[in-house]
Amino acid sequence: MCATESPDWTTVDVAVPRKSERLPGIRMAGFGARVPATPVDIAMVAHPSVTLFVDLSEGDGPVYDARGHRERGSVVVGLLPGDLRVSGPTAEAYQYLQIRLSPVVAAAVLGASTELVGAVVPLADVWGRDAGRTEDRLRAASSWDERFTIVADVLGRRLDARPPLDPEVAAAWWRIRAGRGQVRVDGLADEVGWSRQRLWSRFRSQVGLTPKRAAQLVRFDHAAHLLAAGGAAARVAAASGYADQSHLHREVKAFTGVTPIALAAAPWLAIDDVAWPTSFADPPPSSCALRQVPSK
Repeated sequence: MCATESPDWTTVDVAVPRKSERLPGIRMAGFGARVPATPVDIAMVAHPSVTLFVDLSEGDGPVYDARGHRERGSVVVGLLPGDLRVSGPTAEAYQYLQIRLSPVVAAAVLGASTELVGAVVPLADVWGRDAGRTEDRLRAASSWDERFTIVADVLGRRLDARPPLDPEVAAAWWRIRAGRGQVRVDGLADEVGWSRQRLWSRFRSQVGLTPKRAAQLVRFDHAAHLLAAGGAAARVAAASGYADQSHLHREVKAFTGVTPIALAAAPWLAIDDVAWPTSFADPPPSSCALRQVPSK
């Protein structure tokens, strides 16, 4: 368990699973916030994952608002959810579990990753009655370690019950992620042994984005974290594979609506190095098939 202070009013306790408990393509963090009566209003920064927020608070939690569509409670946030803000009154003893699923894993776990692109939906709409049962188990747990074990069990069983993505699609995603978005997307088809048309079609139907858009998102994510770590925009642009600083500015604006300077100070990124201590990329499919993800 770690604690971190944001620049204004919130103290957030962060719990992460032990390294031995982490699953390929799945990251978890538990957050406990002690806040005064001041309402929350934070913009969420796009991330190359499908994100589950499981609200374990007593009382009303914040509202997830994406382009006027509002949800409260436990939600699933798809890739590229748009102008998503987390706002509204928050319980003083607010707790939630955040789960990041790589698109490759999300397609198997949720069975609806492509429909989730650009959307924020209640967890119950995706998991049905399993959502309520899982929330009850998590609320009854006595520690974050126990909660992480419960989630690993639930996700492992869901993975076992569904066929994985095409290995070629998983391999293409892994190359994009491992290369931090700096890959020749036109060469991905040759690498996996498919035609360009087949890879583009299958990748989009199973991940929800084209390989080019996926690479843009992964590259942006890498740049956003470099900016948040204090990197100068010109150096970040060069390190992240952008043509120049203006190119970086346009991409950041397109993904967030703000400038690189504003993004660097985004509260959403302030505790990323605590909650997600190492960046993760899915292992190559040849060394870790989806069906080999352990359940506990």
